[in-house]
Amino acid sequence: MAEPRPAATKRERDQLREQMLARGAPHRLIKDEMMRRWGDRPRQAWRHAHGWSADITADRFNRLHDRDGRAPMSGDRIGKYERWPTGRGTARPTPHVLQQLAELFGTTVSQLVDDADLRAMPQVELQTIVALSSVQDGPATAPPEPSQGPAAITYAERDERDVSVLLDPREVVTMAAHEGSERAEEAERRDIGDATLEQVWSDVQQLSHAYMTGDPLSVFIEMNRVRRRLYRLLERHLWPRDSSQLYFLIGTLNGLMSAPAYNLGNARAAEELIRAGWAYATVIDHRPLMAQLRLELAGISYARDPRHSRLLAKEGLALLSSGPNAAHLHLKAGRAAARLGDVDAARQAISGAHEAANRDHRDDMVEIGGLFHLSTASRHFLAGETLLELPGAEAEAIAELEQAVALYAAGPAPGEHHHHGYTSSSRVDLAAARLRAGALDGALDALEPVLSLPEDKRVGQVLRRLTRVRRELADRRFSGQSAAARLDSRIEAYAQETIVENLNGLVG
Repeated sequence: MAEPRPAATKRERDQLREQMLARGAPHRLIKDEMMRRWGDRPRQAWRHAHGWSADITADRFNRLHDRDGRAPMSGDRIGKYERWPTGRGTARPTPHVLQQLAELFGTTVSQLVDDADLRAMPQVELQTIVALSSVQDGPATAPPEPSQGPAAITYAERDERDVSVLLDPREVVTMAAHEGSERAEEAERRDIGDATLEQVWSDVQQLSHAYMTGDPLSVFIEMNRVRRRLYRLLERHLWPRDSSQLYFLIGTLNGLMSAPAYNLGNARAAEELIRAGWAYATVIDHRPLMAQLRLELAGISYARDPRHSRLLAKEGLALLSSGPNAAHLHLKAGRAAARLGDVDAARQAISGAHEAANRDHRDDMVEIGGLFHLSTASRHFLAGETLLELPGAEAEAIAELEQAVALYAAGPAPGEHHHHGYTSSSRVDLAAARLRAGALDGALDALEPVLSLPEDKRVGQVLRRLTRVRRELADRRFSGQSAAARLDSRIEAYAQETIVENLNGLVG
């Protein structure tokens, strides 16, 4: 077993740093030497290579990343990030924090982690780090071919390959100035234009709208095509703001793709897509996108584990408190609470949804619209769906659902879109509520437009809701009624001719 290396004194570190800087060594080489000599962890070595204390590092971090003072970094927190995952009193730095530290130190995320970090990271964060590294570091370059005569050495290369010639301090200063110019020239390079970014933003927006009324399989395939284009764009030389925008769009598109995947019968693929979107959202710390992804996962988790669904919705509300999507989160939490028998929480969630929707709010998700902007009609539909879970609330559920059906029939308000799955589902739930109240004829009226839908509109969420209608029809009140038997047969035939199929080959 190797003997532990002795910790360096501040004087030793300062002396090494000053000597290497005087010879023109970049901070990366100083960091490497400190790790070799004293066994520093990467994040600690980078800080010492700059000669900063933990408090100074935190102060510089805040000036760069936390100008409004909402979540200031502290020296103690810096120390905990440096020690993780070894020892006590540590804190795991998220990919977003690592990206911020990399910007502060003038390096890349891959230079801030070692094998101990990678082995201890959650899988989704490890995948994010790998994705970031491939974007920031690029492919390894082959060594230069041998040349005749002395090779030309640029200023940026000379500080690493020929530092022994730097004897004159004035030349060191000149070198540093010239290297700054060369690096600035590289930083100015940009392999994407504003027109391209506007186009891909428009593509994602149009797909969000198309999903609301289109054939889910065709829309899914087009989403996948656009996502591949975004991946290719991310491989180019980009400015930081370009990378952030592409990360947002890829995260959004993964979340968007989860909706048709789920409605086409593949919940596992839908969850995988949401996790992929979450990785991109956390890197850029986009709270509205993170809230949206929690919302989508809460919807998928509901049938299997309503308790977990409720928790996911609450996590989303911690990220977003106002606007139509916050209202949607309230209603997801309320539906789960109703299923768990928490009547008061379910009713409070419905009230909270209406209040959140009435508070003025705009963000990137609302700007995209379509799936990411809950309409007024859909809010009433989801409120009725929640009330349908509560004992003795049939009349209230019918009132909400009738209002939703009327608003859907009137068409979307400006800035809103109606999803055909919700339009049909509101009618199915209204039929179930009317059957529970004993109104068979009213149930038939509500269901007729749904049962007449073409095959490509018969999505999974409608099929799942029709199961409830069949349970209500099985009630003894309708025993022996030919109209009830005919309706049950029509539902069974409807379910046998749908678009629902496996999407495993389409997700990647």
